[in-house]
Amino acid sequence: MLLNVALVIGTFLFMEGVAWFTHKYVMHGILWSWHRDHHNHHKGFFERNDLFAVVFSAVSISLIVTGVEVESLRFLAWIGGGVTLYGIFYFVFHDIIVHQRVKFKHRFTGPYMQRIIRAHYIHHKVHTKEGAEAFGFLYAPKKYDRNVRSTTSATEA
Repeated sequence: MLLNVALVIGTFLFMEGVAWFTHKYVMHGILWSWHRDHHNHHKGFFERNDLFAVVFSAVSISLIVTGVEVESLRFLAWIGGGVTLYGIFYFVFHDIIVHQRVKFKHRFTGPYMQRIIRAHYIHHKVHTKEGAEAFGFLYAPKKYDRNVRSTTSATEA
């Protein structure tokens, strides 16, 4: 059981790296056509960018189903659980807290939440494929703290 918990937690942590890489090199790269509307005003609730959630959900579901159905690959279900857990945290942070696609009125005052929200807003200051920074979702470096002075654009927001 301890191994299964470690697989879920390890996968959850690993997914931040996967999300960062995907955001920087795929969303702001070859699949900018899917991500563009997320950086620009658009009509309607859904975005083409939501297709990324569909892709990650399909990966997660496939891992879980394979792990449940194939006894020798049972560990894949736990990895799929970690991907799912990351997706839930991502959705709550990104879509509910930051972008308020689901209305949620709460002011976050803790330093961690302030930092990741600020980093995400700085990311969205750029409306083009190039020039963005802060590609993480659940982690942001300390340079995005409001009280840190540096030469980066984090002090300009």
